[in-house]
Amino acid sequence: MYSDALQHIGQLTISTRGKGLYDITSRVATWVAEQTDSTALLTLFCRHTSASLTIQENYDPDVIADIKDYFERLVPEDPRQFRHTLEGPDDMPAHIRTVLSGINLTIPVDRGQLTLGTWQGIYLFEHRRHPHQRNVVLHLLT
Repeated sequence: MYSDALQHIGQLTISTRGKGLYDITSRVATWVAEQTDSTALLTLFCRHTSASLTIQENYDPDVIADIKDYFERLVPEDPRQFRHTLEGPDDMPAHIRTVLSGINLTIPVDRGQLTLGTWQGIYLFEHRRHPHQRNVVLHLLT
């Protein structure tokens, strides 16, 4: 999208299959490595109000399953609880889940590599039941 000596802008499109956490770590790391081999600061921004971003454990899949299950209990799809129901029973709960989990991340970059911890991965968290195309903007300051 845009690049100059000090900053780079890109975008990832993630195809979801419905609710769940989608590991985008390798795609983000590849994009960063293509932009720089130095120290930088990466910001990721999800351009949606019913999906979010999170950094979470990427080793034991039970962690991801437990997070997904917990959000189902925390914000159930019960239209009786919400005024905003025009887009279906999963829409307002998706907005609330996004508020709770956030739409942006900031990650330091060292010599062109994300400085994630050993068991950390970057996830797009889809909060709607049906498949969507989600866009994540990447902004790298070098």
